[in-house]
Amino acid sequence: MNTNIADKLIAAGKELSQKVDSLKFTEPTTHIYNPLSYAWNAHEAYIRKCGNSPKKVLFMGMNPGPFGMAQTGIPFGQIEHVRDWIGVSCAVDKPKNEHPKRLIEGFNCTRSEVSGQRLWGFFKEQFASAEHFFESHYVLNYCPLVFMEASGKNRTPDKLPVSESDELYRLCDQHLFSVVQALQVEWVIGVGVFAEERAKNALKEITSLKFGRILHPSPASPAANKGWREKALTQLNAMEVWK
Repeated sequence: MNTNIADKLIAAGKELSQKVDSLKFTEPTTHIYNPLSYAWNAHEAYIRKCGNSPKKVLFMGMNPGPFGMAQTGIPFGQIEHVRDWIGVSCAVDKPKNEHPKRLIEGFNCTRSEVSGQRLWGFFKEQFASAEHFFESHYVLNYCPLVFMEASGKNRTPDKLPVSESDELYRLCDQHLFSVVQALQVEWVIGVGVFAEERAKNALKEITSLKFGRILHPSPASPAANKGWREKALTQLNAMEVWK
């Protein structure tokens, strides 16, 4: 076990968490959750268990979903897959300013993150075990923050005004760069267009990297609601990521 890599990821994650906590956001954003803070124990357990060796492929999403990483501290963290397949289950604290319509119940949450169910379910189908998957793969979110409006509606980072997103993106770029260097990855696969574009921008100085994209598994995407797994596999095969 190479604890040095895990230690680097933990240090980078803590630094990102502290820096994004100091950022200011204005309406219509009214509530911000940082699972790298209140769910840090679960996130650190994920890093130590799954991020402790060099990887070939990094899959990267946009930011935490309300019933995934927001609850579990793990990217696309649908509870059943995190607990039973990845093998992480921890007590999760509450965010500082909790929205009454978006309660954090941790691993007791009964709602399912559809994107996470699809993504981790796909990996579970393709690999004999989580250990086999994480030998050469890792999953990360670009931005660690969840943004909500007064109604409880989710607000994605790409909807923020430039005056707010510029510094956020700069910090997220720095973190991504640190993670990619620590893991020595060959491929960065964006889960969706936003993630791919941010990865290309943040990592353009690493000329050896290869970039790609798979369709985001969100239920808000009509294309993802019909045969998402087959489409994702076709995309990965076309890029020869798993040749």
